Amino acid sequence: MIKFLLVFFLLTIHVLARQESYPAQECPAFNNMKHSKNTDAVHLDTKQKYTILDRHKGQVLVLVRGENPAQRWVDGKCFSKSKALNIENKNDNLFANIDNKRYDNISKQNILVLSWHNAFCETHRYKKECKRSIVSLFYSKKSDSQFALHGLWPQPRSSQYCNVDKRLVGADKNRQWRHLPCLALDEDVENQLEIIMPGYASDLHKHEWIKHGSCYGTDANRYYSDAINLTGQVNASGLGTFFSENIDKKVTLKQIRNIADREFGRGAGDRIELKCKSGLITELWLHLGSRSDDLSVLLQRGKKTRSRCHQGVIDRAGF
Repeated sequence: MIKFLLVFFLLTIHVLARQESYPAQECPAFNNMKHSKNTDAVHLDTKQKYTILDRHKGQVLVLVRGENPAQRWVDGKCFSKSKALNIENKNDNLFANIDNKRYDNISKQNILVLSWHNAFCETHRYKKECKRSIVSLFYSKKSDSQFALHGLWPQPRSSQYCNVDKRLVGADKNRQWRHLPCLALDEDVENQLEIIMPGYASDLHKHEWIKHGSCYGTDANRYYSDAINLTGQVNASGLGTFFSENIDKKVTLKQIRNIADREFGRGAGDRIELKCKSGLITELWLHLGSRSDDLSVLLQRGKKTRSRCHQGVIDRAGF
């Protein structure tokens, strides 16, 4: 009987944490809690149900399928009069208390590793995701002018291969990624991942999950949903715009950190590390805290870091 009640309670928590509601108003859906960016001018549709992912300081994080980023922040009043499918408004306090638990198991410190795909391909031309056809000369891919997801790495660095079978660890270290198990990802998450992580073509997503994601504290679906959301916030910010507008130019770490301070709050730039190779910027490492889906909050909670690279060229697509 006790076992049955425990299972029932856990299932109830899961249902509440994924509440679905109709919005009461056609509110704008922003990329971040600061409401400074709304990619594609997205507004909620009062005739459509939305999955509520989080509530924080009078705001609601909802899943807007088909948009990039798909996770959007709206004012709490947007759902103040709507009827949830799973619970009624009188249980809002219960929802809030349970919803906070969605962060409890997530690693306290993480590094979001973003790749400048053009520079990566300069030295990895043999990779599937770097091969370019004649057709590619006439159109550009998103990875040509924005950051690509490399991974989300729990810290400290020793946090790797958590509870992973030794045979899988061996296969991963030997770069036999195509032999690693397929991940049980939602179709929407997998579709977004295939776009935002070009290395998906080489099974990078399997490697990242086995080595790093297994220590994140959630399942693969939540791990990649968080990583996609954070990458989207960077690309939609002034920092993403700065990189796309300065392709073929040399930029400095100081410039990047100053922009990060303006976009995500004073001190955010001190949490950004620049990686370079042969004079090209190859990656940005963002040192993040936890217990939020908002990049501004996570950067403030991250650890300050030093960077060996202080300047580099933003590479253009092509060899």
